[in-house]
Amino acid sequence: MLKTQQYYLIPFTISAEAINKIAEISGLIERYAIRLEQKDALHLRKVNRIRTIHSSLAIEGNKLTEDEVRDIINGKNIVAPVKEIQEVKNAIKTYEMYPYLDAFKEEDLLKAHAQMMEAIIDYPGRYRHSGVGVFSEHGLVHMAPPADRVPYLMGDLFAWLRQSKDHLLIRSCVFHYEFEFIHPFADGNGRMGRLWQSLILGKLHPLFEYLPVENMVFSNQQAYYDAITASTQAADSGVFIDFMLSEILETLKNHQGEELNDVHDKVHDKVHDKVHDKYPDVSDSAWKVLDYLAENNSASAITAAEALGMSERMVRKHIATLKSAGILSRMGSNKNGKWVVGLA
Repeated sequence: MLKTQQYYLIPFTISAEAINKIAEISGLIERYAIRLEQKDALHLRKVNRIRTIHSSLAIEGNKLTEDEVRDIINGKNIVAPVKEIQEVKNAIKTYEMYPYLDAFKEEDLLKAHAQMMEAIIDYPGRYRHSGVGVFSEHGLVHMAPPADRVPYLMGDLFAWLRQSKDHLLIRSCVFHYEFEFIHPFADGNGRMGRLWQSLILGKLHPLFEYLPVENMVFSNQQAYYDAITASTQAADSGVFIDFMLSEILETLKNHQGEELNDVHDKVHDKVHDKVHDKYPDVSDSAWKVLDYLAENNSASAITAAEALGMSERMVRKHIATLKSAGILSRMGSNKNGKWVVGLA
């Protein structure tokens, strides 16, 4: 284990595992960059942006589905709580700011938070003026530093970010952890911490604007919180670094594959075009679930979720939609049965 130099009393350990993951990630970055140059790249970027916004908000308790997020992005009206719709609209506008935000500037963080939390909290874009704690169902998990320390701690954190010579992958993880530890805002800390890690990674390569790391964190939400807790208990963010590097690596691995257009071609080989036309409300991701279950007819929802990089809840929702449309059915028991794809 290599102990890094400490800047502004920010302690973290870089493990041998982390070094190996950095090497793997570096090798996959260029492959994914090439993937983003394929003919369906624009569609892929849009899909990944939808996943990013949905997952980052879902981690914070927003109940809107990926399809509902897509509808809001496309300007459609949906029936849902006003606050949840506002959160999505704010996130859309904030992620549109991505190319114009400087990850190394504290004032840009405040600007982004003002947009992310507009009409949701009082005084968006300002650091908190009262104490705040992080709670789970079992009670207090973390008591953040006193409010009067926040401006100094955030100033030190940005100074470290600019001056540190550590790899940007490491700096992005350390910043993310320290940001969550400080918990500088009254609300919106989780979504801002994940956004800012993506911005720092964007300094390494522009592709990170469209790599849905948030989607992987959403699928491993408890492990995410466990890594934060373990790092806090150790007073060292090494555990969180290892976790986030694993998420980035797995995300890159899962997004090297076939073109999105090929998914639709395969589905249409199994499901007649008129069925697809008859059910225009069946989303792209639902067709993707159908395709996977057609190829893996004994797979569980959990297995499908892991293979497709979706949450189990989302896969089950798509399965319900496909069943309701008469396109998918289950033959046999939940444990030993098979999925059957049929024409409507």
